[in-house]
Amino acid sequence: MRTLIVATTLALLSTLSYAGTAACDAKAAEKKLAGAAKNSFLKKCEKDAAASVSAVCLNKAAEKKLAGAAKNSFVKKCEKDATAAPQ
Repeated sequence: MRTLIVATTLALLSTLSYAGTAACDAKAAEKKLAGAAKNSFLKKCEKDAAASVSAVCLNKAAEKKLAGAAKNSFVKKCEKDATAAPQ
């Protein structure tokens, strides 16, 4: 069961970055934003998506009962993997 949860979380994280950007673009188009307003909106939207990824990684580290350097290393790698472009 734990393996299933970890696999599902990793699959979700790998798509968050791309989905977050696509979702932000869609929201900007829906609001008919252009120019500086669109750029500002996209920047904030992507920042919020990154914060979501960070929270998920911190929760995963807590589940694994990591602390100190191990936790920092795990979270850093998790965020890097989540924000890497899907191939």
